[in-house]
Amino acid sequence: MNTQPAKKKQLPELKPTAWGNAVYKIAGNTLRPLYNLVIDIEFRGIEKLPEGGCIVVANHISEVDPITVAYPLFKEGKLPRFLAKESLFHAPVLGWLMRTIAHVPVSRGSVDARKSLETARNIVEAGGSIIIYPEGTLTTDPDQWPMVGRTGAARLALATGAPVVPIAHWGDQQFMPPHSKPRFGKRHKVVVEVGDPIDFSDLVTEQKAERYSRSELMAVTDRMMDAVTAVLADIRGEKAPEGRWNPSTGVREIARTES
Repeated sequence: MNTQPAKKKQLPELKPTAWGNAVYKIAGNTLRPLYNLVIDIEFRGIEKLPEGGCIVVANHISEVDPITVAYPLFKEGKLPRFLAKESLFHAPVLGWLMRTIAHVPVSRGSVDARKSLETARNIVEAGGSIIIYPEGTLTTDPDQWPMVGRTGAARLALATGAPVVPIAHWGDQQFMPPHSKPRFGKRHKVVVEVGDPIDFSDLVTEQKAERYSRSELMAVTDRMMDAVTAVLADIRGEKAPEGRWNPSTGVREIARTES
């Protein structure tokens, strides 16, 4: 008997197509009314979304919040693609939808990670929008503030030179707490706010074809996380704590990022 685990099927290269865009619009137009039945959403700062290609960086507090983050872009006629865990692309139904829409699968291997960033870069340079959770996972901060970020979003931003827009949201976790089932029975208030595009000009002195230093990538990542945190603090009406939660150490640290 063969006891070797079955190899995961290799994903083909995924690119936005007219068919995929049509499926995306149908899915979005179907999902939004259902979402609105359980979520009372308030939009702030939508006018700050730029024309053309852009990168959105957002906080991640609930499994349902990809809908929340994409909603303002969809509302403005954009069809944003997410950088998402590759395992989701192999799931029944959801995997088919993500492959058809051409979201961007991400795996931890260095070669695959470079391929994911190249795919995302092509989308942005063609005028599309990419949404990234720089934390790479749901926050485990005890008070649900953004954690330390990984440098993938910084690499994409520096490679494209595209506008980077912070989006923060709050309230999704009341409807669907992390790793829990949705709480039906009433509409939950959710606020989603778009911040000003982030300026990195003082952090990176020149546009480079390939490599940036570790310190440059970390500085850009920290700037992104600071921007998302500031928008979230505005929504919550409270000051964010000093430092940022590091899930690897389980403590709040100052100015540290993970690759």
